[in-house]
Amino acid sequence: MIKKSFELDKINFKKYNLYLFYGENEGFKNEIIKKNFENNYKGKIYRYEEKDILEDKNTFLNGIFTKSFFEDTKLIIISRVSDKIKDVIEEITLKEISDVKIILLAGPLEKKSKIRNFFEKGKSIICIPFYSDNIQTLSNIAIKYFKEKKIAISQQLINLIIERSNGDRKNLNNELNKIENFSKSKKKIEVEDILKLTNLAENYNASELVDNCLNKNAKKTSNILNENIYSNEDCIMIVRTLLNKTKRLLKLKEITKNNENIDQAVTNFKPPIFWKDKETVKNQISIWSHSDVEKLIFKINDVELLIKMNSLNSLNITSDFLINTATSNTKFNS
Repeated sequence: MIKKSFELDKINFKKYNLYLFYGENEGFKNEIIKKNFENNYKGKIYRYEEKDILEDKNTFLNGIFTKSFFEDTKLIIISRVSDKIKDVIEEITLKEISDVKIILLAGPLEKKSKIRNFFEKGKSIICIPFYSDNIQTLSNIAIKYFKEKKIAISQQLINLIIERSNGDRKNLNNELNKIENFSKSKKKIEVEDILKLTNLAENYNASELVDNCLNKNAKKTSNILNENIYSNEDCIMIVRTLLNKTKRLLKLKEITKNNENIDQAVTNFKPPIFWKDKETVKNQISIWSHSDVEKLIFKINDVELLIKMNSLNSLNITSDFLINTATSNTKFNS
């Protein structure tokens, strides 16, 4: 059955054992998992990628049905889910599993998605879409947080925090925690404090690197890679930054596809695009076709997985991918 995100408080999460969380709002998904699941399964959480399950389906199913590696209740979280896993989940639903909870995590799923339809039609399984937060939602989260922590802060500063969180709930929560810790040593919070505390300045090089890559400026992309000492851990941040900016580009391509003026599309975009980035974004809209942006998103996901599997070689993988993207004619293998 399908449940909307505003109905979450009404769901008895102890009652159901199979959940599908899909959509682009990763921060909201993580928040719900931590609040309603992880705190109850400390030390008993198993995490998989869909690929792991499909490569050894029988071992996974046998482990559940025979309880060979389940001493008592456990939580299984499966990431990067697609329609490929439907048969496995369907087989699980035919058995009674009272001691295992399974959460499937997926990005945006089309209405015709098989796994989405399977969960929406099921009576004992839950499907929840997690759509992007708007500015008002993020503002309400920040206001509630500061009120609970009894931190005095203006709406102007809250707006700045949201802008520097790039419209992402997970980023916002990280920044709110930083500000709470800072407020313990300083009662009045100034604009300068927010600028120093929040991540935008620290991530400038990653953002600039990604923008030049999407602008097809291979020389500048190469220079930034050579001038900065990136760690293996930075590679995930860079790839995630590229993914976020590419997803934004895809939305803008869809808007302008309907004959809307590029200037108007960039000006009206939510979450708002920082004024100094607008010309860069306009240029990216002009360079990339809709289909090429879609292919790039799939390619980025593959590269992130490759980085996680080859952490020692992540710098080379990331650098090669960025240079190839910046120098390509935007024709990728799908």
